[in-house]
Amino acid sequence: MILERIHELMRYETAGDPVTGLKWTRKTTKKLAVELAQYRIHISPNTVGRLLKALDYRLRVNYKANESGNRKPVDPLRRDEQFRYIKSRRIEFGRRGHPVISVDSKKKELIGNFKNAGRSWQREPIRVNDHDFHIDAEGRAIPYGIYDEQQNRGYVVIGTSYETPAFAVDSIVEWWCKIGRKSYPNAQELLILADCGGANGYRSRAWKYRLYRELCEPYELSVTVCHYPPGASKWNPVEHRLFSEISKNWAGRPLTSYETVLKYIRTTRTEAGLTVDAHLVNMIYEKGESVSTAQMATIPLAKNEQLPDWNYTIQSSRM
Repeated sequence: MILERIHELMRYETAGDPVTGLKWTRKTTKKLAVELAQYRIHISPNTVGRLLKALDYRLRVNYKANESGNRKPVDPLRRDEQFRYIKSRRIEFGRRGHPVISVDSKKKELIGNFKNAGRSWQREPIRVNDHDFHIDAEGRAIPYGIYDEQQNRGYVVIGTSYETPAFAVDSIVEWWCKIGRKSYPNAQELLILADCGGANGYRSRAWKYRLYRELCEPYELSVTVCHYPPGASKWNPVEHRLFSEISKNWAGRPLTSYETVLKYIRTTRTEAGLTVDAHLVNMIYEKGESVSTAQMATIPLAKNEQLPDWNYTIQSSRM
């Protein structure tokens, strides 16, 4: 009962490593103890700490991860405001029964007899190439993940060319056609949680334009997108609820073929009920797609007043 209540309180306050599965939170044990007292659960902050360890949370120290250079650092107040806004939208969509998906691309993987991080139980160690030369690879796998937090279900599209906005949107459209609209037959709205950069970055015109042309218009959907602030990608649920579990499942196993990659993704399971499906796409995606100002002007795009860069809604013209 207590663990379940802590898990619920941490639902929107969790970040995690997509490879190791380690989780952490911005909340202190003292704050959690106060919140638990509101549910008539009276325990000390030290006890909260022990229970967090049982849920795979650990204390974290600072580590060097932020990009240096001329990029202007994010205002901490603006960052916190965005976290609160994302939490409110997740709760709102969940209460109304509308789908909430978290999306991102996982680390690209070389296909071949190469070392894969982690350890697995074997009588003898698996012998792999002593160097990871690209020339020895059959190809590379570019996983794009879609995690449905209400269904606790993942869908991963494996690309073989480049990570582009077109690939990202095609992956989401494929999820919607095969799973999304069957799971949510009456839904006219979709919430997408994404990182700030990459194929689904907030500055990408191609990302927004393709969402409109390939998802909103054909399926008469209103799509709201919320981007996590720069440097906060590990708070995106797909990282620690989907990708970390996939990494655990194939830890220490060389990814010798695309079928091997698909097998390990499809067999990823958790005690909490996570299920995952995967599909290989051999389409060639070209980098550097350009979308003109005139094309952008055709999109019915409404931006959030307080945080317009990171939050916006794109509607079908038929709604």
